[in-house]
Amino acid sequence: MAVRTIGVAVNGVTGRMGYRQHLVRSLLPLREEGVRLQDGTVLKVEPVLVGRNADKLKEIAERHDLAHWTTDLDGALADPSVEIYFDSQVTSRHVESITKALEAGKHVYTEKPVSETVEEALQLARLADEKGVKHGVVADKLYLPGIRKLRRLIDGGFFGRILSVRGEFGYWVFEGDWQAAQRPSWNYRAEDGGGIVADMFCHWSYLLHDLFGRVEAVTAKAVTHIPTRWDEQNNAYSATADDAAYGIFEIENGVIAQINSSWCVRVRRDELVEFQVDGTGGSAVAGLRECFVQPRAVTPKPVWNPDLPVTHPFRDQWQQVPDNEDFDNGFKVQWAEFLRHVHEGAPFPHDFRAGARGVALAAAGLQSSSEGRRVEIEGV
Repeated sequence: MAVRTIGVAVNGVTGRMGYRQHLVRSLLPLREEGVRLQDGTVLKVEPVLVGRNADKLKEIAERHDLAHWTTDLDGALADPSVEIYFDSQVTSRHVESITKALEAGKHVYTEKPVSETVEEALQLARLADEKGVKHGVVADKLYLPGIRKLRRLIDGGFFGRILSVRGEFGYWVFEGDWQAAQRPSWNYRAEDGGGIVADMFCHWSYLLHDLFGRVEAVTAKAVTHIPTRWDEQNNAYSATADDAAYGIFEIENGVIAQINSSWCVRVRRDELVEFQVDGTGGSAVAGLRECFVQPRAVTPKPVWNPDLPVTHPFRDQWQQVPDNEDFDNGFKVQWAEFLRHVHEGAPFPHDFRAGARGVALAAAGLQSSSEGRRVEIEGV
């Protein structure tokens, strides 16, 4: 069995997502397990930590027994053993760093949004094609166990004709004054690329597109419910970015999706994100891990009568979809797919152009909110 090791420059590893999901739960396991290619070769990754804070990088490297870290991005990109560049920095730094990596001939994988504008994303795609390198954008929600079960239902024709999708996402993010916030402060500053529309509409773009079809129009309202928050140094700052968004997405074939996204909502549902899909043949509710269905043949016949108490809890009228397989960490699964895409040309639909669709949807959502109207989505 042949084993091949490749370097992966990981920029932004000191951040929450870069460290937890991409380094600890994806790249370190793949460093040990490897990814088996079709010819039997096992591909193993060797992370090279990149960032601006030398002390943090050194501490992370020592904690995980990693030999390579640097604050010199250009130097990391000049290393011939580094074949892939990964970016999980703040959005405003993506384009400059990704451009450097592409110019250096590296394959690039990045967190979303790939850029702040559609044209920037398309420019990166064109540059990647010109350099002959592979490119990809994280689409982690599609790899959640609950969503994979939902896809199984769609592929199996469970829904008949799909009518609508209703999504609820969010939780209460503490303001930071008397309890530390669970999200970094830049998420709430528009000048740093923050905002829930820029963040979550990219997710809804690939999720709706891949499961139900192309999004043709959006009507949205983005708001800043909490105008003042406290940063990591406990200093008050003005929240200039939206912290909640309420959207209606029109999908080809007549499917209508309504998705609420909020960092200012307290959770009274089974999971932090849930999607209900209703069709002529049945309905399903999918979350992060679980999925429940109510087929047409066993749908109860509710009768509106507010004077009588509910005797049969509605949740008890749904059936749980079994796992039927082992679900690995979704970020890790997509990393393995990208590695196979790079080294043997396996399909990988989540490229920079797909990322540009997400940026376009976010831009259209913000335009809809500011202008108070429905905005059609041009093809990207």
